[in-house]
This record gives sequence, C-alpha cells and structure tokens, in this order.
Amino acid sequence: MRILVAEDHPNLARSLADGLREEGYAVDLTQDGNEAMHLAQTNPYDGIVLDIMLPGKDGWTILKTLRQRNITIPVLCLTARDGVEYRVKGLDLGADDYLVKPFAWTELTARVRAMIRRGHGKNSAILRTNDLEIDTATKAVRRGGTPIALSAREFSLLEYLAHRKGQVVSRTDIWEHLYDQHDEAASNVVDVYIGYLRAKIDKDFPLKLIQTRRGQGYVLGSEE
Repeated sequence: MRILVAEDHPNLARSLADGLREEGYAVDLTQDGNEAMHLAQTNPYDGIVLDIMLPGKDGWTILKTLRQRNITIPVLCLTARDGVEYRVKGLDLGADDYLVKPFAWTELTARVRAMIRRGHGKNSAILRTNDLEIDTATKAVRRGGTPIALSAREFSLLEYLAHRKGQVVSRTDIWEHLYDQHDEAASNVVDVYIGYLRAKIDKDFPLKLIQTRRGQGYVLGSEE
C-alpha cells in the first residue's frame, strides 16, 4: 500500500514517514503544499495523510481541489486545531477522517488502516480468499488455519491483491502501489515477490490461489 504524507514540521514528517515504512507502507513524503497537490494528482495512492497548515497550498485547498477533480483517494487530515468547526469543515470538504495533534501512534496507524480498507470498499480488518485469511490489523496470515510468516513487502503485496480479489492486477499497478517515488528496484521485482508469495501461500496446498494472466498480470482467487 502506498501513502502520501504531507506534513511541514520536519521532525514529525520524518517520524510519520519512517514509522509508516516500518509498518510496511511505501511512503512519499513532502513538506510543501504545492508538491503535495502535484503528487496527489499524478500517483495512485491508497491514502493521504494531510497536514492542514502547509506552505504553498494549505490542506483545505488541496482537499477541496482533489474532490472537485473527482480524485477520490482517501484522506486523513492532521491538525493542531481541536475545534468542532474544523472537523466539520474537513469532513464537508471530503476528508475521510480527522486527527488532532498530538496523537497516539497506535491511533494514527489504526485510522490509516481503516481509511485504506474503506477506500477499497472493505469494512472488516480480515480479508478472506477461500481458506486464506489476512488480518490487516495484526499482519497475521493463515492458510487453512496454518500461520504463514511473511516479510513486510510480501504482506503488502498479498494485502493489495486481496483488496483486488478476483480482478486482474497488472505489474505496473502493483509497482505503483507498493513502491514509492525513490525506489529503484529491478524491473522484475514484482515477479520475484510473486514467486516468494507462491512459495509460501500456494506451494503446500492443492488449490492454487495466485493465478497468472499472461500478458495482463495476476489474480488472487482460485480458477473456476
């Protein structure tokens, strides 16, 4: 999952980006409102963490412009202003959630997870495909009740495929949602990680869940 963090306070910005990366997210970071506006319009983010008081364009302007242009990326607004009128304004402009500084890290990550789930049309933290169960809150994965250990990158890939269950997902689409703007991984990295996942998710089970659509991409879900 790929997230844009737009926060102008240097220490908080770095903490947010580093912490979300440790959670397994690909993160693009900016401290400028104009750059945030540009990035949000040119990248398929799964969510945006948006500070309201940004230089250049402020968060309200960014949010309003995105929604006017029918860009529906979920947005979590951050602000130091704890007033009902500010929360109402953010929600009326199209924010999906609103968090007041200072905040607990566990609350922020829980809200980010919920925001991304809603953005993909899911309400539960548990994603299921046949006998495969993915807990997006605890990062636990089970197949047929058997725990499966995944790296952060492997989990992110599996989670993204699960959110798109039954749909063909292209290599380009996977790349854009799993890697940030500074990643310079090899061109075959998506195929490599699909191979890692298959070795853990499918190898020991008769029913194969990760399907290849030649020339198109991959699908999570058993073939009919």
